[in-house]
This record gives sequence, structure tokens and C-alpha cells, in this order.
Amino acid sequence: MKNKHDNIEYMRDKSKIKQFGRNLCAERNRFGLSQDELGQKAGIDGTYIGRIERGEINPTLTTIIPILEALGLPFETLIK
Repeated sequence: MKNKHDNIEYMRDKSKIKQFGRNLCAERNRFGLSQDELGQKAGIDGTYIGRIERGEINPTLTTIIPILEALGLPFETLIK
């Protein structure tokens, strides 16, 4: 079972950040949403969603949580 420290280390690893972004992109596409549509649902600019998906930025929990809520997904879905 993972603990909170495992998740922190995961997000510090650049390759994991890129994987997080790819997972987000796959889930967004699974729901048939554009980056702008997901951004509107999550209260985040669509271009920022794109930057997350490309692994250009390391999003904070205050960004990740609204995205997860907009998609109705648990956190674990995006860090697999």
C-alpha cells in the first residue's frame, strides 16, 4: 500500500510528471472532452490543461483535485 510520501516522490520525478500528463490526456479523451471543455468544468484554463498533459508543468493538488472532480476520478487513476 502506498503512503503519502510515495505520491510526493512520484510527482518529483519528471518522467512520472509526463506519465501523469499522458494519463490525464487519455482519461480526458475517454470522456470525449477537449482541453477547453475539461478546463471549463474544472475552473482551469484549457491551455493549462494542455501544459499538464504535455508534462511541461508539475501541477499542485489545488489544480489536480478540481480536474479529478470534473472527471469523477480518484487520484490513483492518474498516477498508474
